[in-house]
Amino acid sequence: MAKKSKIVKFNKQRALVEKYASIRRELKAKGDYEALARLPKDSNPIRLHNRDRLDGRPRGYMRKFEMSRLNFRKYAHLGQIPGVRKASW
Repeated sequence: MAKKSKIVKFNKQRALVEKYASIRRELKAKGDYEALARLPKDSNPIRLHNRDRLDGRPRGYMRKFEMSRLNFRKYAHLGQIPGVRKASW
């Protein structure tokens, strides 16, 4: 489990990215890089480091399931992830 402050920071940053996404798109299309530079730094999606939605773990993140490898394994074994089965051959 990550520190609560890190999880809160990630959620705030993700909200900023969503809030400014359309503005950033318009400014990039116009080529107005000075106005882009005046936007908050955390509104840039490049700065966003994905974290596990369940416990905030920053490493071993699987984009398709939005969780870390540890939680993926745990919930896959319990059969709580739709469409995922343990392989056997």
